[in-house]
Amino acid sequence: MDKDAENNFIESLGLILQAEGFPRIAGRLLGVFVLRGGPLSFQELGNSLNISRGSVSTNTRLLESLGAVERVAMPGERQDFFKLADMPYERIAAGKVERAKTASERVLKGREALPHCDDAAFARITELSDFFSSISIACGHALSNMQSSRADADLPRIVVGE
Repeated sequence: MDKDAENNFIESLGLILQAEGFPRIAGRLLGVFVLRGGPLSFQELGNSLNISRGSVSTNTRLLESLGAVERVAMPGERQDFFKLADMPYERIAAGKVERAKTASERVLKGREALPHCDDAAFARITELSDFFSSISIACGHALSNMQSSRADADLPRIVVGE
């Protein structure tokens, strides 16, 4: 693979995730996983991006919490290895559905705990809850589309709440 094209791809994923509020390094790591799959060690990841072991650790944990990568054991090795998770984008979407749904519910619960809330504040709180609910629904549709594509190809799928 052309090294410049590979680096450009990795950097573009860094910028994409950074625009979404994530650390740029997390996006760059995701780019490495998308290109190489894994399993990859901390050292390999750090060397490929010229970043510290601490940055690799922090950002692989983030990607792991999103469902994009998973930790794997390698026989005879003491260090951690990571690989791109199975169905990473479905896992990310399923997590977003659940987090946005929970956020909407928490905002509504908070609204209920404010008995002397004026009408304008009530409307703003309701709008915030509706925002999170809309995000959950939209991500749910995206997840359904991905699952339909997997079903058409007779591949496994992620179920929300797993």
